[in-house]
Amino acid sequence: MALETEIKLSLPAGAARRVPAQPLLAGSQPLRQKLVNTYYDTPDRRLQRKRLAVRYRQKGGEWLLTVKSDAPSPGGLAQRREWEVAGQPGEFDFSHVDNPKLRRFLESVTPELVPVFTTDFTRSQWLLTPQEGTRIEVALDRGKIVAGERSEVICELELELLDGPVGDLFAAALALQGDLPLHPEAASKAERGYRLAAETPLVPVRATNATLEMGMSSVGVFRSTAFSCLGQLQGNERGVRESDAPEFIHQARVAMRRLRSAIRLWRPLLPADYVSNFDPRWRALANQLGDTRNWDVFITEILPPIQQAFPEHGDVKRLAGEAKTHLAACRKLAKAAIASPDYSRLLLEFSAATVALPESKKPPITAFAPRSLNKRAKRVAALASETKDSNPEARHALRVALKRLRYALEFFAPLFPARRLQRYHESAAGLLDLLGRMNDSVVAEQLAIQALPGHHSDLVRAWLTGRSHLMLSQLDSLLGEFLSHQPPWEHG
Repeated sequence: MALETEIKLSLPAGAARRVPAQPLLAGSQPLRQKLVNTYYDTPDRRLQRKRLAVRYRQKGGEWLLTVKSDAPSPGGLAQRREWEVAGQPGEFDFSHVDNPKLRRFLESVTPELVPVFTTDFTRSQWLLTPQEGTRIEVALDRGKIVAGERSEVICELELELLDGPVGDLFAAALALQGDLPLHPEAASKAERGYRLAAETPLVPVRATNATLEMGMSSVGVFRSTAFSCLGQLQGNERGVRESDAPEFIHQARVAMRRLRSAIRLWRPLLPADYVSNFDPRWRALANQLGDTRNWDVFITEILPPIQQAFPEHGDVKRLAGEAKTHLAACRKLAKAAIASPDYSRLLLEFSAATVALPESKKPPITAFAPRSLNKRAKRVAALASETKDSNPEARHALRVALKRLRYALEFFAPLFPARRLQRYHESAAGLLDLLGRMNDSVVAEQLAIQALPGHHSDLVRAWLTGRSHLMLSQLDSLLGEFLSHQPPWEHG
């Protein structure tokens, strides 16, 4: 078994012609070869569900049977276990797989394996030796994925670490990205092939819990958490670029909020320059998507009941038109931000710096988590006492603090009793929902004034004020109910 460590970077076809001229590759003659790969699975896609790939590769006159464990690869970095042996198409001998459990599973499904899709591309390959002990294979792949009558273009650069530290792999990728429009890709060829074969539509990707094991260091848990957030962000970036569905931008912003919350949560253990470099850059990117999200909420949630109450009112009709115009302009900017070289570079630089974070066994995660949660819970309790009046700024500060507490609780969830965690989390979610809707009303009033200056926004603002008063009457009871729960990280 080999552990494959590589960075995948997509690039436009026009830029691919410039790859051989890059200074990093100068003086090295590429090896070119045609590669045709057929991927197999059971009709009910059991391999795909286990994130396994089984393929036959034709490489010249040779056929290779390969098994890969296809781990998620946020930021373009993928580390996979790989088993490869010579064979003949249609014959599946998995005796070379040295993981007994995996081998038994593969042997059990062998009679059901059928072709699902094919990748057909030409690979230009360079070998880099940037320093003694480091070898990196750079491969430019150009071709297509084919599934039945459907096909999708392949144009990507793969950098595989053969020997040496991962930092050298990122250094090579960043050097190439300095001259080429390279974007870190989270989806492997196999993932794209499955998506093409199933004609899977784009769907928003929601947050999932990161891997947390008791033996991990506190910084190790941060690294896992940060890459989980990147996975959610990259899972939505294509939807932001290609779709007008509001949920893609919403989930992309959730991913960045969670990521920034993680950076702030672990700040005492992170290098100061890491925090000062990346936290402002993620905040700036999130802000570029923020106006689009605000107009989306205004059009899909705030405006419909007003239109229903005043269907013929001229100002309401005018507001609807102005809102769509503002949304279209903001969405164009959001799409540009996610398609920009700055975003691509941020992904790669952040991934490189996160992989390179120094490890420390102290403090243990079992001590760091309760201490961090206590700090955030005390902040929430202090701000709760300031929300007795109708001050929107105080409510917003409470909402931000409560979100940070909830995210921290989700990051550390495996450490605490599930039942107590669920009650606390549900109470926090109910309170956050109310505070979120109250904040939406405040933002909506500002947007209404922006879209309809002067007295033309009076009707909508009056409606929003009444809505806010109704919600304000629920706040005290939800706050009291949340604060009455014993924190799940406290023993009692």
